[in-house]
Amino acid sequence: MASTAHLDFILAAYAAAVIVIGGLIAWVMLDYRAQRHTLAQLEMQGFVRRSAAARAGQAREQAKEQA
Repeated sequence: MASTAHLDFILAAYAAAVIVIGGLIAWVMLDYRAQRHTLAQLEMQGFVRRSAAARAGQAREQAKEQA
């Protein structure tokens, strides 16, 4: 009897936690997709990422030629 007295509250707390964590996961996944889409659009416009290793060599060569 004592262990079932607070069972409703415990189940509600776990359900709320699952809903909140699921919502956060969905939010992060949707934001990730949106950021990837935005990044692809910027790259199509000619903007380059500084972290792009393949393009870094080309940028260095262009900088040397301009100097």
